[in-house]
Amino acid sequence: MSPVRRGEKRPIHNRIAVLRAEHRLSRAALAERIEVNPQTVGALERGDHYPSLDLAFRICEVFDLPVEAVFSREEFRPMSAEMYRRTREDAR
Repeated sequence: MSPVRRGEKRPIHNRIAVLRAEHRLSRAALAERIEVNPQTVGALERGDHYPSLDLAFRICEVFDLPVEAVFSREEFRPMSAEMYRRTREDAR
């Protein structure tokens, strides 16, 4: 979930690596599904590359999530923190 290094004033953060791990997809498997090479997936995960809008949509389709769940201008909080907060709020 690191920011893209280009445009450091307005970085784009992503959850690609986390989502890929949750779905038990290798970089090669995700790359095949979104029609890029595995190196591109690695560059996206490391924050070395911005996806095109088309590529961002293809990535989101694989995970069946809206763009804002995968990409953000704000740093993502860990998903465990999000789930823990919801669980505590639901218990009230």
